[in-house]
Order: sequence, then C-alpha cells, then structure tokens
Amino acid sequence: MVVREFFRAAALALAVSCAALAVPVPEARAGQDEEHDNFVYTSCTAVCPLLSQTFAEFQNRLGAEAGKLRMVSISIDPEQDTPERLAEYARRYKAGPQWTHYTGTLGASVMLQKAFQAYFGDKMHHRPVTFIRAAPGQPWVRLDGFVTPDDLDKEYRQLVRPG
Repeated sequence: MVVREFFRAAALALAVSCAALAVPVPEARAGQDEEHDNFVYTSCTAVCPLLSQTFAEFQNRLGAEAGKLRMVSISIDPEQDTPERLAEYARRYKAGPQWTHYTGTLGASVMLQKAFQAYFGDKMHHRPVTFIRAAPGQPWVRLDGFVTPDDLDKEYRQLVRPG
C-alpha cells in the first residue's frame, strides 16, 4: 500500500548535497518543473530494479510529455556506483534525457537521504520510496512502498492539473 504524506524538504539540503556530490543542482528546462526522485544502487537485486522499472514504464507512458518533468535517481552506494556504472544502469532501463542518475561521496549521499528522511542505515536496509514535487519550492509528495506506473501517473496528473 502506498502511503501518501506531504512534507517540505529543505531546498538548501538539495543544493548542499548536489554540491557535495559534485554535480549541479538539477536545473529545469523550459516548461519543466515537476520532479520525481528515488534512491537506488546498481548492484541491488531486489528493491532498485523494481523502482527503476517503474520509472522506465512511467516515462514510456508519458511519451513526449516526459520532457516536461525531471526524473532523478541518486546512488546510495557511491563507492561502487561510478559514473560509468550508472550510465550503464541508465541504459539498461532506457532512461530518457529527462532522467538523470547521480553519484558522489558516501557522505553526500547519506546527507541527501537524511534530508529526505530516507536513510535507513546502509544500502542493505534501504526501502522503496519515491518523491514527487510539482515545482521547485513546492512541497514534496512522499510515496512509501512499491509504487506502480499507474500510481506515478495519478500523482503526476494531480500535480500538473490540480483540482
């Protein structure tokens, strides 16, 4: 069951973590505000493949509309997940140009997981969680558990066309 809860994650935590990860804070392209985030690692054989497959199916459903949002997968095993490994992982799931994969230092990854209240000790204890927000500065929607492409589509439609 997906539990929906709203909370505000500090934008500063994202900026600080991105700086520590040595990547730019994800910038919106024209008309691109909504963001979908998750935490994965490339050698995971349980949770991460399901999260990534869900993102892949969601982007496929959206077709050209996928370019209106950002999808971000952040490594929780940056010591193993080199940029090359993440690039291969992204290819495996046919990540489109709107879906970026980040790695960096373990400290930066832990800091970002803590900012999102998604740190559970180490990679072996991580849980499936997806975060969505309509635009920078807006509250995040936290989806705990295994979401489906239908769940993501429903949340997406509610955020882009509220009411």
